[in-house]
Amino acid sequence: MRRYIKEYVDGDSVDDVFLLTDKQLRANRNANLYLLVDLRDRTGCISARMWNVTEESCANLTSGEFVHVKGKVQLYQGALQMIISHIFPAAPDGLDRSDFFPQSNRDVVRLSARLREILLSIENPHLRTLMECYLIDETLMQAFMTAPAGIKAHHAYQGGLIEHVVSMLEIGQRIADLYPNLDTDLLLAGIFLHDIGKVRELSYESGFAYTDEGQLIGHMVIAVEMLNDKIRQASELAGEAFPQELVLRLKHLIVSHHGSYEFGSPKLPMTPEAIALHYIDNLDAKIHEFTRDIQDDPNPHSRWTPFNARIDRKLFKGSR
Repeated sequence: MRRYIKEYVDGDSVDDVFLLTDKQLRANRNANLYLLVDLRDRTGCISARMWNVTEESCANLTSGEFVHVKGKVQLYQGALQMIISHIFPAAPDGLDRSDFFPQSNRDVVRLSARLREILLSIENPHLRTLMECYLIDETLMQAFMTAPAGIKAHHAYQGGLIEHVVSMLEIGQRIADLYPNLDTDLLLAGIFLHDIGKVRELSYESGFAYTDEGQLIGHMVIAVEMLNDKIRQASELAGEAFPQELVLRLKHLIVSHHGSYEFGSPKLPMTPEAIALHYIDNLDAKIHEFTRDIQDDPNPHSRWTPFNARIDRKLFKGSR
């Protein structure tokens, strides 16, 4: 019976198949090559190393493909890693793909229904028609239900994007009474649109990676391109031009949602709805990341998680 990555403890021997999600050849201080890979199953990802390799011996290993790995798990600086003794390609025949791709714990069909319900509650007729143009695009919405919200940072699993967006929409609705000067319809539309470019920025059929379009252009530009197409469609359906200022406000929500230049925003938030979107996005992403790091910590008796370089801190678990 398969043991999943989340079940591993220090000292475990490994002889199993994984999805190879990242592969790098590096040199140590003596200029000897070693292999550094990320291995994934549906419960998580583990970093693994194989010492004293050659370029030729690793040439047949490809990110996004399955590999058979033999090795041993060890605890290093508070985190589990794997030392590989053997690694070779594995044929996908007979493998249950659901064993390898992390998925949302939420019911994606219910999330989709809730997404629809919230978006169709928008009262502004131009925005409502625009939202309908997205919702009737079955190919797009199927991708939206399947895509992750990211590769590593947060909601990095199939269904992660819709889970993230629906949580944000729920927050947006709940704060409407607290901030009556916010245009709630505009905020809800912006929440839906802000990450929609990730359906094309990321590939998620066989492992998670960036597409060429994603690497070269990014999800914000992709989202603006998609918005231009849907606005043309909405104008045709409504029989009137879409208000130009509303177009600019929507595009601004998309391109400013990362909040600062250092985090990739081409523009800083310059409207109340834009700053609200940024902080709602950041709130949901950070709480998800903190909660996941605590839940996934392989050291159940420790009061602290291992140091996470991405967030530059350990997290306190206490006595739970």
